[in-house]
Amino acid sequence: MATGLSGLISWIVIIATGVISYQGFKNHFFFEKYEFGVEKVRLYRDYKRLVTSGFLHVNWMHLIFNMLGVYFFAGLLIAQLDWYGFLLVYFASMVGGNLLSLIIYKNQGDYTSVGASGAVNGGIFATIALDPGIRIFFLPGWLFGLLYIGLTIYGVRSKRDNVGHEAHLGGALIGMVVAIALQPVALFENYITILIIAVPTLVFIYLIITRPHLLLIDNLFYNQHQNHYSVDHKYNENKFNQQQEIDRILDKINKRGMNSLSQKEKQMLREYSKK
Repeated sequence: MATGLSGLISWIVIIATGVISYQGFKNHFFFEKYEFGVEKVRLYRDYKRLVTSGFLHVNWMHLIFNMLGVYFFAGLLIAQLDWYGFLLVYFASMVGGNLLSLIIYKNQGDYTSVGASGAVNGGIFATIALDPGIRIFFLPGWLFGLLYIGLTIYGVRSKRDNVGHEAHLGGALIGMVVAIALQPVALFENYITILIIAVPTLVFIYLIITRPHLLLIDNLFYNQHQNHYSVDHKYNENKFNQQQEIDRILDKINKRGMNSLSQKEKQMLREYSKK
């Protein structure tokens, strides 16, 4: 880990994530309010979730694993880019990972996710782009990066688990891009490592966005032919249900008068009249 202000910044990220995640463990409503959700972002334009979801985790193991990633790689990245560069990589990767998930699952309104994995992967791959000689789990950085991208692509393609591989992939790519933008010399010094990681990642992202039918396969957890609950479907259903409720309230007023309405019904009527 880095020392001084740089070390303090990384610890602030870890502590803030721990506190917010713990609040999510205790309070289901808090968790739902800030988790990433395709419907909430696309339909309701609640863009803050692209960031807030990165501070929530499913359980202690999920939280600890991600924060260990911050602990071990923040110092290396801060040494290369200073504390502000680390923060830029971290948050850009967090948002980038969620945006890729949003693109891939744009028609699956019920898709949700949480976790700092996209941001952590961005930090790891930014470090690899700047220092390919770094060893990760006894492997050279370039080899670890290539193997990890391969496993992540397989995870996205097969849907064999409940892991947000898309966010990992998007975060890793954005992390490398931001690091190179901050230190362009790395592109010339480490172009081989950057290319062997970036090219298959970009090709896969292009294919899964433009030709998903070529990549998604049927297995126990995923069926290409299943009907997904799309955002548009959800929107139309919400509009229908709202109209049904308003019709019920108006009918109640007609039969019993305005005073028969509950506070909730009056509030709903007021909100509807503003539209």
